Amino acid sequence: MTAHFARIEPTIEARLLASLGEVAGDAGGSLDRHVQPGLYDRLDWLDPTHRQLWPDAPLAIAAVRRGEDALWLPIRDDGQRHGRALASWYTLAFAPLFTPGTDAATRTLLLDRAARLLRDRFATINLWPLEPTDAAALHRAFAANGWLVRDSFEAAHWVAHTAGLDFDAYWANRSSRLRNTVRRRARKSAVACRVFTAFDAQAWADYEAIYAQSWKPAEGSMAFLHELARAEGAAGTLRLGLATRDGRAVAAQLWTVENGVATIHKLAHLESEREHSPGTRLSEAMFRHVLDDDRPDLISYGNGDEAYKADWMDERRERRRLQLFNLRSLTGLQRAAAKALAKAPLFR
Repeated sequence: MTAHFARIEPTIEARLLASLGEVAGDAGGSLDRHVQPGLYDRLDWLDPTHRQLWPDAPLAIAAVRRGEDALWLPIRDDGQRHGRALASWYTLAFAPLFTPGTDAATRTLLLDRAARLLRDRFATINLWPLEPTDAAALHRAFAANGWLVRDSFEAAHWVAHTAGLDFDAYWANRSSRLRNTVRRRARKSAVACRVFTAFDAQAWADYEAIYAQSWKPAEGSMAFLHELARAEGAAGTLRLGLATRDGRAVAAQLWTVENGVATIHKLAHLESEREHSPGTRLSEAMFRHVLDDDRPDLISYGNGDEAYKADWMDERRERRRLQLFNLRSLTGLQRAAAKALAKAPLFR
């Protein structure tokens, strides 16, 4: 007689974790740099985000596991049963975090269980900024598990497709208006540019001084950016650009380059130097260095729909925002009704 054994599927385990330390223990290295290709999907991004930007906010991290596959959805608790993504204005893309290799069907199972788990903690949750594919997956999971979902546009996201291109090839694809503008300004202004690929204390001090005197609003946490620059410098992914005129630092840009993607995080110039166009000159130098030396497949100009980005980039993409209302919660129902009546976002 031949014995037939039924396949036993792993059970799904779900719990809320209250700290990133617990996540680290649960993940066992699967959210580290050498495993997760995306900067925003790592513990070494989430930890300073919480510690530097939201130090007083409790965390409620949905941790769901099925065998070797796991999901973590990091939420900060804003009180009054409202949760938000553990993200900030520095986070260009928030997403559910999976162990590498988790297949699509298992991801769906894990997301469904996370949506049910979070009903016990929150009446409303706000998730942003999301890639459209991540927004769609989260939308399906929460809508199927007792949540009303409102999906809205959050921000534009500009990219340039640069696979196989050095700077000259990329530059030939730019508009004649941009190329002529850069050429004219190069003739008129004695601006020198330098790109740092490792953390340099003096260069960073210049970056902070420029930012403090620029047209930009007060930075949310220069300490966060300092920590980021040090970490990425140590990893070899930092590209910090400085433009000087007459020996004075007048423009700065913070980029990272990793896994075929160059990301422009922050840039600033002194408003008093506008006539010399140091920001434009530095942009040309940064693009030249990154394209000739790093050869990325994609350049991301961060989130925002500033007109100048269209000159340097090829494609306008979107980031999405999900507002989630727990329909099994009286508070969630009330907030959903108030939003529908007001026809405007109830919370940001």
